[in-house]
Amino acid sequence: MSALVATLRANRWYIYQRERFPVVAHGLLVASFSSAAICFSALLRGADRMPSGWLLAAGFVSSFLIFLQLRICDEFKDAEDDARWRAYRPVPRGVVTLGQLRVVGIGSGVVLAVIALRVNPVLLVLLAGVWAYLALMSAEFFVPRWLKAHPSLYLLSHMMIMPLIDFFISGFDWSRAHVGPPPELAWFLAVSFFNGVVVEVGRKIRGPQDEEEGVETYSKIWGIPTSVGIWLAALAVAGVFALGAAHAIHLLRFETVLLAGVYVAAATVATLFVRRHRTVLAKGIEGLSALWTLLMYLGLGTIPLLVRSV
Repeated sequence: MSALVATLRANRWYIYQRERFPVVAHGLLVASFSSAAICFSALLRGADRMPSGWLLAAGFVSSFLIFLQLRICDEFKDAEDDARWRAYRPVPRGVVTLGQLRVVGIGSGVVLAVIALRVNPVLLVLLAGVWAYLALMSAEFFVPRWLKAHPSLYLLSHMMIMPLIDFFISGFDWSRAHVGPPPELAWFLAVSFFNGVVVEVGRKIRGPQDEEEGVETYSKIWGIPTSVGIWLAALAVAGVFALGAAHAIHLLRFETVLLAGVYVAAATVATLFVRRHRTVLAKGIEGLSALWTLLMYLGLGTIPLLVRSV
């Protein structure tokens, strides 16, 4: 058994996922994201039972593969900077190659297309929209220098892919029901956008002692007080849209209680970090970003529909 574990840990793909795309950590967030998109759409239609297991699994696999493609595209986009400034990463040090990642990306695309076709061919159009925007992101919208000089617009433009993914995954419900997307789904799409901002900003806040040359973080670009303030503001705005979504499915009180506790914890950790700049507090901000996102999605779809199904 120990030999098997040692072999696994030495495998190049195990190393890559551990360092660049942790399967377990990403899997939990992706599962909450995909199931919530499907379940929230079902709740808006008045459903009182959980979607089928295969449909939830198809949504999860599709979400997971799209986020994997996002990571692969980043590897190509950042290859030059990684080689210069982050030689410790798996691609620059030769653990995996860009060519191998290209094969994985193409293979995952085939799987995504097959799943979409199996669920409902309409989803192929939505998937094409996600891929088109991903291509624009990878090309930095053909203005890479200008975007880098405007980090706020860079952040917002890249986060627009989140509601596109969300809309695609929600279609696993409404397209199967042969109806159009519910208008109230707009609340949920806004939630996914601002949750994306929360996670992206939260993972790029560091103390001065942890900053790296050539690595752009929001704490370096905006300064610690401003970056933390923007993170808290993104949490608040995401919370407002989450409450709008909760109201649409008659769960306003439940979602309010669920999010209030996390926000208080986030504000406490953020205040301490601004004062002390400790590494553990920066990690706390990143962790709370994930916790906030996980609980918000569970509270807006999966948990309520699961309770109704019992």
